[in-house]
Amino acid sequence: MLVGTGSDVGKSVLNAALCRIFQQDGYHPAPFKAQNMALNSYVTPNGLEIGRAQAVQAEAARIACETDMNPLLLKPNSEHTTQVVLNGKPIGNRSAYDYFRKEGREELRQAVCAAFDRLAAKYNPIVMEGAGSVSELNLRDTDLVNMPMARYADADVILVADIDRGGVFASCYGSVMLQSLEDRKRIKCIIVNKFRGDIRLFDDGRRMIEDLCGIPVLGVIPYYNNIYIDEEDSVALEQKHRQLAEGKINVAVVLLRHISNYTDFDTLERDPRVNLFYTNNTSDIQQADIVILPGTKATLDDLMELRRNGCAQAIQHAHREGKTVIGICGGYQMLGQTVNDPDGIEGSVTSLPGLGLLPIHTTMTAEKTTKQVTFMFEGQECQGYEIHQGVSDTEELILQTDHCIGTYIHGFLDNAAVINYLLKSNVSSQEPNVSLAEFKDHQYNLLADHVRKHMDISLLYQIMGGPKS
Repeated sequence: MLVGTGSDVGKSVLNAALCRIFQQDGYHPAPFKAQNMALNSYVTPNGLEIGRAQAVQAEAARIACETDMNPLLLKPNSEHTTQVVLNGKPIGNRSAYDYFRKEGREELRQAVCAAFDRLAAKYNPIVMEGAGSVSELNLRDTDLVNMPMARYADADVILVADIDRGGVFASCYGSVMLQSLEDRKRIKCIIVNKFRGDIRLFDDGRRMIEDLCGIPVLGVIPYYNNIYIDEEDSVALEQKHRQLAEGKINVAVVLLRHISNYTDFDTLERDPRVNLFYTNNTSDIQQADIVILPGTKATLDDLMELRRNGCAQAIQHAHREGKTVIGICGGYQMLGQTVNDPDGIEGSVTSLPGLGLLPIHTTMTAEKTTKQVTFMFEGQECQGYEIHQGVSDTEELILQTDHCIGTYIHGFLDNAAVINYLLKSNVSSQEPNVSLAEFKDHQYNLLADHVRKHMDISLLYQIMGGPKS
């Protein structure tokens, strides 16, 4: 199990790296995270919902994803509540206070443990992942995902620390020493992640951490910026607030408060013809060549905010000026005539006018649509998936009017046919196409090579194969 000194230390990406390494070495690994909190989710082949990170890790392991890899998914929404998805299906909304109470936790604990047992019966090794910080003392009694899960699985634990944010000595030492004696023995080594500069300069630091914590440093992993792995959390968006650029097709993704599945735009962002950036600056939206309204966990709340901050008017202005406007999932709903929520599925607002660019009316429903889809675009077969609440009064998978496109399909922009259609005015500068599957597989290999180079893999296998203390 990989646990962290805090959130966003790189556990998910390292999990993917280990899944690929074990697969390359002849094993049959699978990822597991008992509880995930993320708006970036994915649909399994049988139409159930899990965290995107576990789908990425399964891809790295070269296996199909399934709900047992992430049995409990929390999707924060508006008005201080979160949607609880258990074994791939929503079971309702809960406030944070209600969710983290001791009452009712055993039912969830049994469910995630049962999922682990089913997964462990089919795969070996299981590469587990904790959540946030491993030393949140106030949540220890209700924790389902960190050390209690490690104890249940009898897992060897690796502590991951992010040196880039500073305080690595204190965070490593504190994370180890704040554990119970039993759990402290379970933590077998430390990974220092996201190192910048000459790694030899940290040789003394490595020895100091080992002396302080009494366990070896398994590796010091350098920061990289030339390997592309889907990110789990919207923290990554902070690095994507770029500006308009000359000589490129400028694509503005409207930055929503409840943005979800922003990985929909990663393939387009990597296209050499494109400068893609996230913004709620009205001037940038109006000047962009293509404007994308992304998915959201709270359609009505974000629609209200778009009107308040002027982005709605900027999108309408861009459309009138002949710019291409695209809406994905919740963004598609917002581009329609009305969004209605008579049963209060999302909150207290029962109806709002949309931006009026597409001839649809949407009504929120309690039941969620989750499925993988195949569709035809420009004569080519394409793939994607749907995750949404609400139904619109059209049977079209993709609705096009003039220079506006709306669809419920996540992964719509991962298809070369779609991208080339949108960028066809610059098609002469197109580089040779590499399929998304080939591109991703190569990135997992690059990641595995990077981690192998800086991690003591033989020590890792020794820890995994040795007797538990």
